[in-house]
Amino acid sequence: MTADLRFAPATGIGSLPGGDAREAARTATGSFEDFPFLPELPARGPGADMIGRTAGMLVELYARVEPSGWRIGDRPGRDTKRARSWLGEDLDALEEFTQGYEGQLKVQAVGPWTLAATLELRNGEVALSDPGACRDLAGSLAEGLRLHLEEVRRRIPGAQIVLQLDEPSLIGVLRGQVRSASGYRTHRAVDRQVVEAGLRDVVGVHAGGPVVVHSCAPDVPFALLRRAGAAAVSFDFSLLTERDDDAIGEAVEGGTRLFAGVVPGTDTALSDPAGSVMGVRTLWRRLGLHPGLLAEAVTVTPSCGLAGASPEYARRALTHCAQAARSLADNPE
Repeated sequence: MTADLRFAPATGIGSLPGGDAREAARTATGSFEDFPFLPELPARGPGADMIGRTAGMLVELYARVEPSGWRIGDRPGRDTKRARSWLGEDLDALEEFTQGYEGQLKVQAVGPWTLAATLELRNGEVALSDPGACRDLAGSLAEGLRLHLEEVRRRIPGAQIVLQLDEPSLIGVLRGQVRSASGYRTHRAVDRQVVEAGLRDVVGVHAGGPVVVHSCAPDVPFALLRRAGAAAVSFDFSLLTERDDDAIGEAVEGGTRLFAGVVPGTDTALSDPAGSVMGVRTLWRRLGLHPGLLAEAVTVTPSCGLAGASPEYARRALTHCAQAARSLADNPE
């Protein structure tokens, strides 16, 4: 992705509370006039959660809900149909509120490694336990995302689509921290080059369009994600340490956008918008980066999804992100 790519100053992560698709679409489009997103509403139940939604996108692979979680099966069942139905409902609502819209629009799906660390095979172990299953899953996901992106383009033809891949389990995959079905051991760490290649294959599906990789875990592998083709990295800003400084500085100088999660994802008292981005300004000074780069390099978001928040707080948090981004642009120092 070219270094001159421009992202809008603020957006959401993906999930919102409640189960009303039209209300969620109204909130997502009303909060960010220049960077709305397709909401996810996991409170509706299995199939509306992020794993279930993405499982419903898979091509020639199907998943059903078992007591232990989502498991790959032989044919589409009611769980797959429910996931696809809810996605269609959410797309209908978003289409209604984006008539004539021209600008960036973000859609989200679970990335290949979090999917492999979560979806179970027939034997009850996660797909991560089988390299062949990981490859099949990534290929199925890539084709499913290609079809999904085509559908979004058809419904909202003026949109410049940004694809977000959610990878909360990525660090666990790299460090061998994903537990086996028994819980007594962990699956071995996946080689970093294999992880990078798997991500690159899925990122490449959005040819000509930017991909954001979101991880709200500590120690986000910024360099790996950049090499895999991510145009932006989305993260929980509160989890950064000074150990991340070099990787972040290299990312910014290389043209990678930072989606800085500075607004808490669950109900709390919010500071003034300028206070919410104070840490970003401090980081910039510490890195010795030019303040004028801030607005070009940072998109303000919540720290993670807002599914666990109250509806009223979720709306305030999204509005707060937009206000904090304006503060950053107006007063970068």
